[in-house]
Amino acid sequence: MKSSIYQFSAPDITGKEVSLSDYSNQVVLIVNTASKCGFTSQYQGLESLYKQFKSQGFTVLGFPCNQFAQQEKGSESEIAEFCELNFGVTFPLFSKVDVNGENAHPLFQFIKKEAKGLLGTEKIKWNFTKFLVNKQGKVIKRYAPATKPDQLIDDIKALL
Repeated sequence: MKSSIYQFSAPDITGKEVSLSDYSNQVVLIVNTASKCGFTSQYQGLESLYKQFKSQGFTVLGFPCNQFAQQEKGSESEIAEFCELNFGVTFPLFSKVDVNGENAHPLFQFIKKEAKGLLGTEKIKWNFTKFLVNKQGKVIKRYAPATKPDQLIDDIKALL
């Protein structure tokens, strides 16, 4: 039975397999992202959080997903270029994943169980759902897509 995010790995945006244990002893914000979404401007806020708290042991992990209204159709290289050019993203991005359904990435199957959504649902409803993870790799809280990154500052500080 999996007990922390550190027991998972995923290919990064270049296709290299990354163990999430690389982020042990850090506070981690896991976000399913999309380039053509009404919330895409949150990339800017996520990058701001990353820059503000990176030196204190915080990281953002972005997982592009095309499951919501086909809002992430691009290839991994196109996604990386879009994020860098439009939002100056420097936090780690991963290869496209499914977050719901039978092909959902095992990491997302795990974090959805650990931090259920509204009315106890596990399903992710839209892009930019955020999961805050403590330094031990335990999922602490789920945030709705409409929750702006700067609204997470106090929760992040409490875990650092």
